[in-house]
Amino acid sequence: MQSYLQNKRLGRFVEGYIQQAQEEVDRRQVEPGLEKGEQARSDARLPAVSIQAPIDNGEGRPGQKPHTIQSSLVRELRGVVEQTRPLADGSTEQILLVDWEGPDDPMCARNWSVSKRALATAQISLIGFAVGATSGIDATIIPQAAKEFGVSQVVESVAIGVYLIGIGTGSLVAGPFSETFGRNAVYVVSMIVFMCWILGTALAPNIAAQIVFRFLAGCSSSTPMVCSGGSVADMWNSLEKTWSFPYYTTLSFVGPMVGSIMGAYIGPSSHVLSWRWAEWVILILSGLVLISVVVTMPETYGPLILEWKAAHYRRTTGDSRFRSEHEIEDSTLFSRLRVSMTRPFLMITEPIIIAMTMYLSVLYIVLFTFLVGWPYIFEHTYGIDQGLAHIIFISMMIGTVSPALLVPFVYKKTAKVIKQAQSQTEGGNKNARFHPEIRLWYGMLGPAVAVPVSLFWMGWTSYSHISIWSPIIASGFFGFGVTGIFICAYMYIIDSYESYSASALTFVALTRYVIAGGMTVVGIPFYENMGTHYTLTILGSISVLLMPIPYLLYFFGHRLREKSKYAVALD
Repeated sequence: MQSYLQNKRLGRFVEGYIQQAQEEVDRRQVEPGLEKGEQARSDARLPAVSIQAPIDNGEGRPGQKPHTIQSSLVRELRGVVEQTRPLADGSTEQILLVDWEGPDDPMCARNWSVSKRALATAQISLIGFAVGATSGIDATIIPQAAKEFGVSQVVESVAIGVYLIGIGTGSLVAGPFSETFGRNAVYVVSMIVFMCWILGTALAPNIAAQIVFRFLAGCSSSTPMVCSGGSVADMWNSLEKTWSFPYYTTLSFVGPMVGSIMGAYIGPSSHVLSWRWAEWVILILSGLVLISVVVTMPETYGPLILEWKAAHYRRTTGDSRFRSEHEIEDSTLFSRLRVSMTRPFLMITEPIIIAMTMYLSVLYIVLFTFLVGWPYIFEHTYGIDQGLAHIIFISMMIGTVSPALLVPFVYKKTAKVIKQAQSQTEGGNKNARFHPEIRLWYGMLGPAVAVPVSLFWMGWTSYSHISIWSPIIASGFFGFGVTGIFICAYMYIIDSYESYSASALTFVALTRYVIAGGMTVVGIPFYENMGTHYTLTILGSISVLLMPIPYLLYFFGHRLREKSKYAVALD
């Protein structure tokens, strides 16, 4: 709805703008000396534009010559450039390329008010929140669902694992759809399909049906999760992303924790509510998010907005030469899908990508095995009930939003670096760039250390004779660490790989979700056989080995980028 209204407003703007431009051309033609020479006589032979009765087909009717507007009018239209475009048969055609009117074009998402962009970013975060909450809430009803289906809890945990694997698998094909149809169309369609699969999960008659529907739900949920990063990039520049990306991340990252909190008492209250209400809650939540997106979410994808603008120019003037870059480029949905499904695997040769993929994979293994291993840390150790144990996820949720405290410091350092890059550009170095390594401060200012410390802390203080508050506080530090590392990894990859960042992030998402999904299945046996103390010690030891990655990349990342085939390098 909001995208439709946005398109209609753009159409009214174009009509009024052409009317003003035509009036300016007419004024100049009646004033002596303003229009002279052959160009003026050529323009006079062309028909003036009338927007009182716009031509709806925009391409001319069969048997009629295409309508063309005056060159003098074209010169009055800011952001419209006459170009000669080669065709496949060797001939050429004249087009009027439609672009932004300038760096301050109000139609460009980056020039919207901060409040409008912040609201749109919050709506995108809600999509990630709903998708993430699904994995969290499903973990709370494992005992009850396993009992009804007559399977072990390990088998029931497969449903959570395949959901994560579905997210990773779907990420391969997610990006091209938003680049073809725009962000909002992808969000709306994906959420509708996601809700259909969640409905199937809620009504699943057996474990096989539940696993299949969960996998399909994961595949459809990956699309809005992958595209959301593109939406954030549509609206915020490099400096603004210093605070807007953490804002987006923290709101969406709390989804699994809030899901666990929402489902805390659904499973244990089986005499009042069926465990299937966990799926109904997600269905209701997703419906509310979908309504919010449809009603209030504007389209942010610049190429699509320019395509709308070109279409309004054609409709208003009847001149079919108006085109946007998005319309004339050779890429199709299928060609984009081919690139999307092959290029990410080329990133396996990139040391930066491999390092960050390993780091995030380990963090996601810990995070999602927590969902199934939580009872062994709190229920079995301290004798509390299932509902109260999942309420403790509040501590991790608080830790997840705490990286916001790092924003002022990182923002100040980023502003300084960007200002230096701009000074170099003004001094003649047109290829000067700011150092992407500045993004690594989000991991270096505590999160990298907080992850292993919190795991060792939780692993070796979760004894019945030690206060339960000790592992609770430790879980908060883990939330702080995993979110900070996620922010620094994603922002560093985006700024380091620029045009290849979508492929790089797809590889990272595919790998970490597939690995985390597989490890979630073995999470229960791991906690049962190894025990809480040794399980968390092993995970903590692995995270110690990965802890230096942000610091090493901060000092040596520029050398890796210089040798990389895909990353940007400083000149």
